[in-house]
Amino acid sequence: MMRQSTHELVVVTRGRGFTEVTAEIAALVRESGFQSGLVTLHLRHTSASLLIQENADPEVRRDLERFFSRLAPDGDPLFRHTSEGDDDMPAHIRTALTTVNLSIPIVRGGLALGTWQGIYVWEHRTASHRRQLVVHLLGE
Repeated sequence: MMRQSTHELVVVTRGRGFTEVTAEIAALVRESGFQSGLVTLHLRHTSASLLIQENADPEVRRDLERFFSRLAPDGDPLFRHTSEGDDDMPAHIRTALTTVNLSIPIVRGGLALGTWQGIYVWEHRTASHRRQLVVHLLGE
């Protein structure tokens, strides 16, 4: 019989960069008892995003950060939306180019992630934030 549950996690970031949440999501899947199904993640923000990325070599995440800093630099005079600082509009652009939603299958009671895949909240602002992550589980 198909069941579902919804949870909300608060993810405290340390400013611009990646915060891994794989273990927290995997724990919710284990606690649900679902052997098959789907996890849907939704981040309730416009200046941070969700990402599945390599969790073995941290240089991958640093390279992503360097690339995005070149793509949408803080303080670019092109941006008019600066009400919260020089990193305000670049953070929105970073989110627009990535995503705030992820769906991950549940297979044999666990997340169907690859060997080197981790789930991350990618903070695009330079200051620390408390980000709200909604986790919806659907399965049996």
